[in-house]
Amino acid sequence: MKLSALARRIARNIVWWVRDYAFAAHWQVRAIVGRRDPGLYLSGEGRPVVVIPGVWETWAFLRPLIARVHAAGHPVHVLDSLHWNSRPVEATAHDVATYVLEHELTDVVIVAHSKGGLIGKYVMALLDDAHRIESMVAICSPFSGSRYAPWLVLKSLRAFSPRDATTLLLARNREVNARIVSIFGEFDPHIPEGSSLPGAENIRLPAGGHFRILALPRTIRTVLAVAAR
Repeated sequence: MKLSALARRIARNIVWWVRDYAFAAHWQVRAIVGRRDPGLYLSGEGRPVVVIPGVWETWAFLRPLIARVHAAGHPVHVLDSLHWNSRPVEATAHDVATYVLEHELTDVVIVAHSKGGLIGKYVMALLDDAHRIESMVAICSPFSGSRYAPWLVLKSLRAFSPRDATTLLLARNREVNARIVSIFGEFDPHIPEGSSLPGAENIRLPAGGHFRILALPRTIRTVLAVAAR
């Protein structure tokens, strides 16, 4: 009986994994060939939203979510200058903090995917003396790192090691966690540790994947609810 349950769980995870990569491949292609002017999303009277993508993602990878947030009346800010978001968390966090300051944004909600959650937390914890950031919704973010990271070839991916200095620094700083909503699924092929963050509002969805979580109705509803608070 236990073996049967394990087999079903493995089969379920494989299906989730295949669907996840199909989703990622589709939207990576759409992000490249279907780019739009990010200025189109700056209109709106609602709370400003700053979107931070994951590693090796451009802002356009999150365009389906961005479109929903903008349609709800929120000006959505993206940093086209981040390109594929391959620079270190600290350096990128300074870029985000500078953008927020230069554009005089206040009462900001950050919406972040994967590595973007680390960048967003770094801004909130260490670079927001003026308290311009109100909250963050982080989707599938490696707050505790990933045990797979030390074995990866690219330095930009090895940075997600649980022993990485930035990961440990952010883990020790829990003061901003109460202003973070962390959304993740039952199974994440990139982050086996999961994305639960002590002291945050943790939402574990009955789904799996690292990318498809972005498009799930519960994820979108949560982002809209936090932005409308």
